[in-house]
Amino acid sequence: MTTTIPPPPSQEQQATSTTPEMIATTPLPPSALTTLLSSTTTPPPTPLSANTLQILHNLQHQHLWTSLRVHDPHLPSNSEQQQPLYLISGIPPHHLYIHPDEQLFMLERGLREDDVELERMFVLPTVQGESWTLRKLAGVFDSLPEGSGEGEVLEGGGAGGEKAEKLREYYEYREKARATKEWGGKRLLLAMVDRRMGGDGTVVYYVVQDGAVKPRQN
Repeated sequence: MTTTIPPPPSQEQQATSTTPEMIATTPLPPSALTTLLSSTTTPPPTPLSANTLQILHNLQHQHLWTSLRVHDPHLPSNSEQQQPLYLISGIPPHHLYIHPDEQLFMLERGLREDDVELERMFVLPTVQGESWTLRKLAGVFDSLPEGSGEGEVLEGGGAGGEKAEKLREYYEYREKARATKEWGGKRLLLAMVDRRMGGDGTVVYYVVQDGAVKPRQN
């Protein structure tokens, strides 16, 4: 088997030849988040709305939330909020927080977290370093619906017989406990994106509750 060796390039060809550094490289495809931001019907008018889309993408693809929606809440007139504010709501894949007294109520009746339906939860998108006051947070809580948030739930596994009766008792008592705030008031997730000093866009979530939380003894 023979191999044909091409002739050496002429001086003219050498003068016009390109170096590896001059060869154009194929651009990398955009990330999923960049594609989402560019494919929206209306481009994000502010960094806050772009931040909302980033957190929405994080909830959907990294934390597997479903039934996601973006809300434009109507804040009270005395709120300090100057810039547009958005909320995200969705159904998480598992319970994120259960009040200790609620846990005790379930334990006494032999109920597990998987027996109780998943409820819609609200998320407040923020950026690290953003200024928040108690008045601004109170305005956000006042804009939230009572109870589970628009009443939408994702039902767990079917139950019958004695467990169904215990679940019925639990749901009835939960409505009373929420009205009296025995199991705590409204709550949401504060989603904070790290963008300071070249942050990598990591999102950290904090559970924030409306009102004071009663201290407990170990």
